[in-house]
Amino acid sequence: MLALLQRVSCAAVTVNRQVVGQIGQGLLVLVSVHADDSVPDIAWTAQKLLTLRIFPHGEKAYDLDIVAAQGALLVVSNFTLAAETARGRRPSLSPAAPPDEARPLFELLLRRLRESPVPVASGQFAADMQIALTNEGPTTFLLDSRPHRPPTTAAKTG
Repeated sequence: MLALLQRVSCAAVTVNRQVVGQIGQGLLVLVSVHADDSVPDIAWTAQKLLTLRIFPHGEKAYDLDIVAAQGALLVVSNFTLAAETARGRRPSLSPAAPPDEARPLFELLLRRLRESPVPVASGQFAADMQIALTNEGPTTFLLDSRPHRPPTTAAKTG
């Protein structure tokens, strides 16, 4: 799972000219579910979103997590984040999970985050959305759950 985090002073998502999610201080999180993501990827990503110390405190630029900073999360599905762009001129979207597989994992991520004390707003899955934000810093980070998966136990042959 990929998550692009932007520390914001405000952000809002609009669908069909209606605001469907908005926050003040916190994180705008663009999320892409990969085709091979599973529940452990969701758990890792949710934990990291809640505990990553990327908010300022006193003289320290990155000292508080979102809970301590009393921020909010605006979580938006964005399958293009998983695009393969290394070859050719047209991005390949095949690394992203198909919508019927991605939706339950994205919704599970939202449920996990909503179990925390952090207010959570979201966009609308698979909708054409417009996002307005004021990025603070700018402070932007990319989370990738894939390197943190436990090694597979499949036997090697040959």
